[in-house]
Amino acid sequence: MTSRNIRSKSMIVVAVVAVIVIALDQWTKNWAITTMRPRMAADGEGPINLAGTWLRLVYVENTGAAFSLGTGVTWVFSLIAVIVIIVIIRTATRLGSIWWAVALGGLLGGATGNLIDRLTRAPGVGRGYVVDFIQLPYWPVFNVADMCVVGSAILMVALTLFGVAYKGAAAPVAATQ
Repeated sequence: MTSRNIRSKSMIVVAVVAVIVIALDQWTKNWAITTMRPRMAADGEGPINLAGTWLRLVYVENTGAAFSLGTGVTWVFSLIAVIVIIVIIRTATRLGSIWWAVALGGLLGGATGNLIDRLTRAPGVGRGYVVDFIQLPYWPVFNVADMCVVGSAILMVALTLFGVAYKGAAAPVAATQ
C-alpha cells in the first residue's frame, strides 16, 4: 500500500471517528437537557444513580473549562478549541498511522462537540455553556466529548511510549551501549 493510500485512509478514519464522537456527544447532551435538567430542578426527582453514588447522571451548565476553571473567559476556550481543530485537520493530512488517526479523530470530535456548545448556547456565540451530565465521586461532572478528549490524550501518550510515529513508521529506538 502506498503512503498516499495510507494517508487517505488515515484522513477518512479521523473524519469518521470525529463525526461519530460529535453525533454521540450532541445526542447525549440533548438527552441530558430534556431528561436531566427537569430532574435537577428544585421540584425534580434529582440525579439518576447508575451505580450508587459512584456513577450518577446529573445536569450541569459548565461555563468554564475542566474543573469549571476560567468561568469568566469562556471565549478563550472557544478560541483554543478552534486552534486545536485547525492543527488536527492540518496534521491529519500527514498521518500514516491508523491508531494516530483514531486518537486525533477522538480529539477532533471532542473539541468540536464542546465548541458547538460554546457557539450555540447562552449567553452568546463563543461564550456559551457546555452541558455536562456524568458524575463520579471526587471528580468534576463531564460529558462524552470530555471522555473522548481524555481518552485520545491517553492513547497518544501510549502510542508515543510504544514508538508509533504519527506518520506510520515505528519511531527509531536509541541503540543501547
